[in-house]
Amino acid sequence: MDFTFSRRIAGMGSNAIRDIFKLLADPEVISFAGGWPALDCLPLDEVKKFQEEVMNGKDNRTVLQYGATDGYKPMKDAAPIYLARKGIKASPDDLLIISGGQQGIDLMFKAFINPGDVVLFENPTYLAALQIARSYEAVTIGVDADEYGLSVADLEYKIKKYAPKVLYLVPTFSNPTGKTLSIERRKQIAELTAKYNVVVIEDDPYSELRFEGEEVPAMKTFDKAGNICYVTSFSKTVAPGLRTGIAYCAPEMMKALVVGKQTTDVHTGLVNQAVIAKFISSGELASQIDRIRPKYKVKKDAMIEAVDKYFPEEFKHTYPEGGLFIWGEFPDYIDTVKCFSEVVALKAAYVPGTSFYADGTGKNTLRLNYSNASLEQIEYGIKKIGEYFKEKVAKAKR
Repeated sequence: MDFTFSRRIAGMGSNAIRDIFKLLADPEVISFAGGWPALDCLPLDEVKKFQEEVMNGKDNRTVLQYGATDGYKPMKDAAPIYLARKGIKASPDDLLIISGGQQGIDLMFKAFINPGDVVLFENPTYLAALQIARSYEAVTIGVDADEYGLSVADLEYKIKKYAPKVLYLVPTFSNPTGKTLSIERRKQIAELTAKYNVVVIEDDPYSELRFEGEEVPAMKTFDKAGNICYVTSFSKTVAPGLRTGIAYCAPEMMKALVVGKQTTDVHTGLVNQAVIAKFISSGELASQIDRIRPKYKVKKDAMIEAVDKYFPEEFKHTYPEGGLFIWGEFPDYIDTVKCFSEVVALKAAYVPGTSFYADGTGKNTLRLNYSNASLEQIEYGIKKIGEYFKEKVAKAKR
């Protein structure tokens, strides 16, 4: 049968990381591709305990029924406790409980984007956010970044040039680079976007995974105009399978998100919300974060040590203070997309960087994830990838 798909789907490419997973069916391949938490960091016993408490509690049938779109009351009551860790003061009425942080991004684009509207992204940025924006037929434009993150000067230039509707940003331990915006830049971006009436999506899935350096308050704390929507989730700290997150924004913006969510999934799963609420209110979430931080730091340090040891000296990479990723760049004559299949044949994998760019550039870049591999796999896999690229660089220089 000849199907005629919508322009939104027909014009979309598949998610590069999801496509990579298809190529990694071989269990012998060491993957540094996805941003998955380590299996031994998923709190199985605690989740089981809280699920039992929920199912044996007074609301055990209530959580199996339909619920309010904006969230299950115990979760909405607990959420401000968590947001206070980010410097955010919010009441339960200010919040929307979402099915993972990615739903918050989708709801924001659904609320604000008409076909042809411009969305600005830091170059490079989270590839799924680019994909979601394009699904709403947005025009995606990249904003330059330096070693400290998004360039405020280029942001103002692009705002004046393109009159964007929305700016999407991961200001803390950015995916894919691991960079963090300073307090000063957060203030400048908040002021600049307010001045030009640009809505900001502050995506914050990684800030709890800080291994060193000073904590930085959410950019939302500098929002005086109500144009910033703060989105976070518990996918990296508790479990991605629970698909639970929080969106916090101005009341008029929140009304639009709630309407959008009603037509998407009615509400986030109540059992999952109840479990996350117990993690927060019992103090177990803070304990969980304290447990996983040192585990990920050891892996990050091991990967950086291995990259510095095995990769060619021409490879320049980030030294993040937290998060899940290391980002690197080769000279222009290296194409990481073309090299990918050859590296997979060596039983190792990365994500080619071009998928993270709004303009499709970055063919000489790649992203490495350290959270979901053992220390032995990091040493072995990085050695394989590094030696491969050393040879590639050496040949190109002959």
